[in-house]
Amino acid sequence: MILQVYSQGKLYAWKNPVVMGIVNITDDSFFDGGRYVTEKALLERIEQLLDEEADMIDLGAMSTRPGALDLDQNTEKEKIQQAVKSIKSHFPEIFLSIDTWRSSVAKVAVNEGANMINDISGGTFDPKMIPVAGQLKVPYCLMHTTGKPDKMQQQTQYKSLIGDIIRFLGTQIQRLREAQVRDIIIDPGFGFGKTLEQNYSILNNLEAFSTFDLPVLLGISRKSMIYNLLRNSPAEALNGTTVLNTIALMKGARILRVHDVKEAKECVKIVQNLKSLNL
Repeated sequence: MILQVYSQGKLYAWKNPVVMGIVNITDDSFFDGGRYVTEKALLERIEQLLDEEADMIDLGAMSTRPGALDLDQNTEKEKIQQAVKSIKSHFPEIFLSIDTWRSSVAKVAVNEGANMINDISGGTFDPKMIPVAGQLKVPYCLMHTTGKPDKMQQQTQYKSLIGDIIRFLGTQIQRLREAQVRDIIIDPGFGFGKTLEQNYSILNNLEAFSTFDLPVLLGISRKSMIYNLLRNSPAEALNGTTVLNTIALMKGARILRVHDVKEAKECVKIVQNLKSLNL
């Protein structure tokens, strides 16, 4: 499947699975909080990820780790606006995704040249998000969660884990279609309102999400489902991340959202070579 999306007057297409590099301009993200809060550090990080051949960059100004509290809207908006303006002026050809659940932040970012909205709430935290996504006419990544980060890990009860997530995604996809959002990407939401065992069950059943015939984004980079199982830390979770990304690619994931682009690109190359032998 070739991934094609239309954004900012241009059609983007990727034949191979896409690697999305993570850039957090936050003080408290679980792995890289505080590293890229200055413009110099931010631009150096972007340059590094592009040198490692990242296909997309995902920029976030508010931590969504379990237990994280909301950043006030004006601060998030200001940080994103300044960052997008700077990034686009230095790297005008970059495909830039904005990690936000606020429609006002998405609007400001897209007006500054951002290419995609990555909404952890799937349009449930801000009732204006889906209509605004339709108006902005950029791709939208729809993620499943059970609640805001400060409460989501207290809400891990499901009637049927995979079935409940699929029903949620189906409902929100219909709402996005009605709002005339053209390009939709789905994300089952690893770590968002899921226990360790539930995260692995989702990965084991990743093919179930092919029912939508939409690209699946996987965001598991250095998460607790890895380091809690292996009894190490986020800093030591690269090897586990690589293993899970490889499994995900074999099961049909089209986008890997990662902190470590070089290693993810190697996963893609190896898995694509394996798959080509089966043609």
